[in-house]
Amino acid sequence: MTRANPPRLWDISAPVHAASPVYPGDAPYRQQWSATIGPDSTVNVSCLMLSPHVGTHADAPLHYDNDGAAIGAVPLDAFIGPCRVVHAMGCGPLVQWRHIAHAMTADLPPRVLLRTYARMPVDRWDASLTACAPETLERLADAGVVLVGIDTASVDPADSRRLPSHQVLRRRGLRVLENLVLDAVPEGDYELIALPLRLVTADASPVRAVLRALA
Repeated sequence: MTRANPPRLWDISAPVHAASPVYPGDAPYRQQWSATIGPDSTVNVSCLMLSPHVGTHADAPLHYDNDGAAIGAVPLDAFIGPCRVVHAMGCGPLVQWRHIAHAMTADLPPRVLLRTYARMPVDRWDASLTACAPETLERLADAGVVLVGIDTASVDPADSRRLPSHQVLRRRGLRVLENLVLDAVPEGDYELIALPLRLVTADASPVRAVLRALA
């Protein structure tokens, strides 16, 4: 039976191509053709080279903990299910609890996605990106949140060496999505689908992140 009004999907994934921004010194996206359709091949086949942090991605605990799990060993439960998109544009260098308190209700879903940009810079590296205060992550974990997403390249400031917010993720067992594109998404509740690849030794994985309307 065909539904008259199927749920609307929001693609919240950053485009991935050779010009996609990366953390300074990280490996950019590269694509080479191993075979092209012609006299010697019936198909096009490409070879991809990239950091797993290019574009929208899920960090594994291995990214910030030598003893942490690789992304292929991380359970998938946190990456699919009800979520809340919370707008915190113009909040400054860190998303503090006061910037999102308006959306922290008793029925908070276990996944929270933070929008900090009016327009996410998919074409350039932003050294002054907005990160997430460690205390904010602590309070989200206290509220039962299992995954936090953000529309910047990191939950820590770009020049951070100690990565205090990533260490909160490690200690509290939180999953994280970075480089989301939430420009067109109204604040509210959705179903999140953002499954990482089963890369058994990798410190992160690209995801194709989408939101689906709940009704």
